[in-house]
Amino acid sequence: MAMAETYIRRVDPVWSRILDEAREAVRNEPLLGGFVHSSILHHDSIDRALGYRFAQKLASAEMSEQILRELAERAFADDPAIIDAARADIIAVFDRDPACTRFLQPILFFKGFQALLAFRISHWLWQKRRRDLARFVQMRASEIYGVDIHPGAHLGRGIMIDHAHSIVIGETSVVGDNVSMLHSVTLGGTGKEHDDRHPKIGDGVLIGAGAKVLGNISIGHCSRIAAGSVVLTDIPPMKTVAGVPARIVGEAGCAQPSATMNQLIEAQPSEKAKG
Repeated sequence: MAMAETYIRRVDPVWSRILDEAREAVRNEPLLGGFVHSSILHHDSIDRALGYRFAQKLASAEMSEQILRELAERAFADDPAIIDAARADIIAVFDRDPACTRFLQPILFFKGFQALLAFRISHWLWQKRRRDLARFVQMRASEIYGVDIHPGAHLGRGIMIDHAHSIVIGETSVVGDNVSMLHSVTLGGTGKEHDDRHPKIGDGVLIGAGAKVLGNISIGHCSRIAAGSVVLTDIPPMKTVAGVPARIVGEAGCAQPSATMNQLIEAQPSEKAKG
């Protein structure tokens, strides 16, 4: 093994694994060789590959690929935590999504991961007070991925957005670490107020498909929100909520709902006795 390859495996095992999987993908499907080489194998680091992929997907007649690529590379150099979060997001998808069998897949094919990466770059721009460019990236990500995350929101690491269609996350939303959400989730406001108006989601929360969490409310860590629920009030940690409006229907059922991805609601003892 070449010295450079040994070094990569030691300092960045995630990137090393992605490279191995990319080579295998080319062997298995030569027709994708050009795509995999340009997206992964032509790059000497994960940040270069992610910057290229971000630019390729969001480029248009309004903003060139070269400008977007340089923008991503500046963001990554200024804030290495963006790449650390991206690594955690890749691992989260691999661990929680049974459809994901390789680290390579989120980078190449999964719009949930790609939309999160675009958000992280737009958030960096927002913090640098480059607000119009941040909004431009938000707009393009919404157009391409169907995921609309305001650049002012705060999202943690290790987030998985499964399927990622019709996701809306408002400006003052806060999403903790290791959160999982499915398609058609909204973290929104309840009126026209301009202050802190969006939900605060704790670590390890699982948000089911179609759930709406509205207003400046807190969802306690390691809770579960059932699919289709509308949550309008604070939820304590480690609870399961369901319904419209949502109410507590039981405990979370495990220590890390976002990791187990178990969305079934077990009947409570009193309900079993009635059956």
